[in-house]
Amino acid sequence: MLTLNYTIVSEFILIGFSTFPHLQLMFFLLFLLMYLFTLLGNLLIMATIWSERSLHTPMYLFLCALSISEILYTFAIIPRILADLLSTHRSIAFLACANQMFFSFTFGFTHSFLLTIMGYDRYVAICHPLRYNVLMSPRGCACLVAWSWAGGSVMGVVVTTAIFNLTFCGPNEIHHFFCHVPPLLKLACGKEVLVVAKGVGLVCIMALLGCFLLILLSYAFIVATILKIPSAEGRHKAFSTCASHLTVVIVHYGFASVIYLKPKGPKSLEGDTLMGITYTVLTPFLSPIIFSLRNKELKNAIRKACLSRLLLHNS
Repeated sequence: MLTLNYTIVSEFILIGFSTFPHLQLMFFLLFLLMYLFTLLGNLLIMATIWSERSLHTPMYLFLCALSISEILYTFAIIPRILADLLSTHRSIAFLACANQMFFSFTFGFTHSFLLTIMGYDRYVAICHPLRYNVLMSPRGCACLVAWSWAGGSVMGVVVTTAIFNLTFCGPNEIHHFFCHVPPLLKLACGKEVLVVAKGVGLVCIMALLGCFLLILLSYAFIVATILKIPSAEGRHKAFSTCASHLTVVIVHYGFASVIYLKPKGPKSLEGDTLMGITYTVLTPFLSPIIFSLRNKELKNAIRKACLSRLLLHNS
């Protein structure tokens, strides 16, 4: 997939949670349960949207695509974490490390792009309801989803190619539980490391900040429109359609800002590992819960599907 520059280092050692030897079994059970819940929650959302015709709308098409990106993102990272928690041999091959970085960045940025599109969808639905069917046509929605996946893939290729074309001269211990950019940059050597670090950081920050600003802009127009609605019931109904998406955006960017904007200290390796759990395990775990509980239509559809299956089983 990618043309990589093989160097002296042929494999890396993922230090991960080995600095917490007495907690590894607890971490394994906790992460396993959260991972299974994440998979089942997103699969339940996808199955409900697929089977319930009333949910065949652009908003739920985007939610279905978001669930797929979350399943693939967690699959790129969490199974490796679980395997390493039960193993004393935590090495990962150079190419496997590059592939993990590529897929984690691809699906991670696809997730951010889809959240941005979902914000635009809510903007059109509330601010331009009469033009909604035209602006959010099936063909247009499919193109937006495709562009999100294409954009995520481009980010994955750019970041992975830039990092793995560096020279790694040793040591080869990654102080993280997956192949992440900051700990890998610490292992690279050569004059170009600083330039690559700044370039990758700038590209990632610009992409994430651009998505965040577009979401803020969408909600600025949404709030302005909602405030013009005369009745309190109308304002509540309009805002309730945005509640689940807005909550997920706050969780997604809240954890990201805590991780990337916190000051780096000389003894922050264990802290960085623990903080990394928030966006690799916790955020995907919370997302299906938020959408299932905060979205009234989806919650009712899931309840209806579960009750019908239960009645069918009893009969």
